[in-house]
Amino acid sequence: MELAEIAGNTVSYPEFQKKVDELSEIYKMNSGKTSVDANTLEQIREQTWQVMVRNLTMKELYKKLGIAVSPNELFDLVQGKNPHPIIQSLFRDPNTGVINKAALMQFLKYQQSNSAGKEHAYWLFIENQIVEERSFEKYNDLLSKGLYVTNEEAKDELQGSNRQVNIQFVSKLYASIPDNDIKVSDSELQDYYNKHKDNYKQGDARKIEYVSFPVVPSKSDEDKLIKWINDIKTEFASVTDQAAYININSDKPFDPSFYKKEELSPELGEFAFSHNVGDIFGPYKEKDTWKLAKILKFEDLPDSVEARHILIKVNSAQEAQKASRTIDSLKMLILKGVKFEDVARANSQDPGSANNGGNLGWFRRGMMVKSFEDAAFFGKVNDLQIVNSQLGIHLLQVTNRGKVAPNVQLGIIMRAVSPSSQTYQAIYTQASKFVSNNPDEKKFNELVKKQGLDKKSAVLHENDKDVAGIDNSRVLIRAAFKGNLGSMVMGTEGSPIFEMGDQFIVAVLTGIQKAGIAPFNSIKSNIELAVKKEKKAQQLIEKMSGTNDLGALASKMGSTVNEANDINFDSYSIPGAGSEPAIAGAASVLQVNQISKPVQGNNGVYVVKVTAEKTNSQVDLPSEKFKLAATMNYRANSEAFEALREYAKIVDKRGKFY
Repeated sequence: MELAEIAGNTVSYPEFQKKVDELSEIYKMNSGKTSVDANTLEQIREQTWQVMVRNLTMKELYKKLGIAVSPNELFDLVQGKNPHPIIQSLFRDPNTGVINKAALMQFLKYQQSNSAGKEHAYWLFIENQIVEERSFEKYNDLLSKGLYVTNEEAKDELQGSNRQVNIQFVSKLYASIPDNDIKVSDSELQDYYNKHKDNYKQGDARKIEYVSFPVVPSKSDEDKLIKWINDIKTEFASVTDQAAYININSDKPFDPSFYKKEELSPELGEFAFSHNVGDIFGPYKEKDTWKLAKILKFEDLPDSVEARHILIKVNSAQEAQKASRTIDSLKMLILKGVKFEDVARANSQDPGSANNGGNLGWFRRGMMVKSFEDAAFFGKVNDLQIVNSQLGIHLLQVTNRGKVAPNVQLGIIMRAVSPSSQTYQAIYTQASKFVSNNPDEKKFNELVKKQGLDKKSAVLHENDKDVAGIDNSRVLIRAAFKGNLGSMVMGTEGSPIFEMGDQFIVAVLTGIQKAGIAPFNSIKSNIELAVKKEKKAQQLIEKMSGTNDLGALASKMGSTVNEANDINFDSYSIPGAGSEPAIAGAASVLQVNQISKPVQGNNGVYVVKVTAEKTNSQVDLPSEKFKLAATMNYRANSEAFEALREYAKIVDKRGKFY
């Protein structure tokens, strides 16, 4: 049941899963949810893994360096003058922005007196997290103290970034030399491979080839749907509770919105505004959905309204009663002559409009929450309306209405064409016939060609979550890592047919890549390209050497003289050349009118000439030292930990369990 090995420590599956379960419980406590969805659970597993890797990687190093968090220090991080950010985020008063010490102390007392409860386990987790983060901070601080930026380093950096030059350059791309013109021997390839082995590190991977059998509706499925929707047309015409009928029979619930003619499709718009309430349009098809549309109501509505409001927020049933009484009182004040804007400034809890007297300006439909929008567009100008929404309770006043136009409300029944159980079974049978004749890779490919199927391939890593383009395909990835080369990939029930979303997948394992340095033969073609590129570079360097005239060089090489301005040492992309930092590096050390030796770049060889320069005379040495130190600290912290991770020789077997 070994799930991983980290820095010589064996991590078992039950040990890891226990920590995942603990973090899941804490998530449920914080979110108020009773379950954890699949995506969140995956995030929790990853968070648990990263924390475990850091702790086990750093544990022995902390001991050697004497890094620890004492009980007094932990007390100060929780209850002291400068609490840890975790405490600040958990117990910050949203109204004042500072820690609610009373709430913190109350929680601490409760969890201490209830050591068997969830709160106590939650607090132990928080304490442990604070200790771990503080220990890591101390380690990073220790690294930082050993780093120093000298004045000379800051001056060199300023000189490089402050000096900007205009350049001319001649280029000759590697692609100008045909690959066939470059000959390489096996010994040259082997020498290159031996010198650059670190460039060819690889992780465990599997290559599969697969075919898909999509589960799509048949003509019979669509014919049945058309008959059903025609059969209910008469009944739909006679019902009185439109919303209830639509909610029962439609894929989507009743939408009470109103629409202008131009907001509907041309055919539906023409029908709706030339017929009467109760008339039905359809059945008609949009994409894969069949629909019936019934005219329910006509209204003359504005295209926009101008309004203002006062909001009292509500977070509980008790607050709702109090907010309702408050809104009633505010409404009475306004009716007695107090200005709306004065009441809004003093009482509204909408920070976006309160300072502006509650004014929301002009807005169109779809810009506000539904209940608020309906009240605004159907209400009369200057009426005071009390409106409930998910935001709280509003006192709404419409101050102006835009251009009024006819609108229609439609009741729409829609049903997507979906595959029936018979269709599902027929496609499964098709996949079954395919696999019955495909026990190995060779026969798999023969039948793919014979049936004209679309074969795809994918390279999978053990902890990948999905195969691109295939939903819920984690089970296929796990199966591939248990399969045999050249054989069909088999599921946990011994079947080679995987049901993934709306398709069946059949796959064969065509490649196994082991972690470590890639074998020479597996990457020989890549090495050959790299060696040929180096040989091309040497040829071009020889041809482009010894020149003092860019024009003559361009003529000789069949090229042109390009220009680029405002280049400094930090430039990465060069106009006319692309991503070529080597050009920037060469230009930064040249004097005006000086021509460089040939420069080997990413895409070709370049000869560079500086034609002009300008230097920023403003030098802020302290700021530059601070910037360099910050960059150095960040790199040191991240690179040191990555080095420790590598030294820990982590063996990750999570893919065998999840």
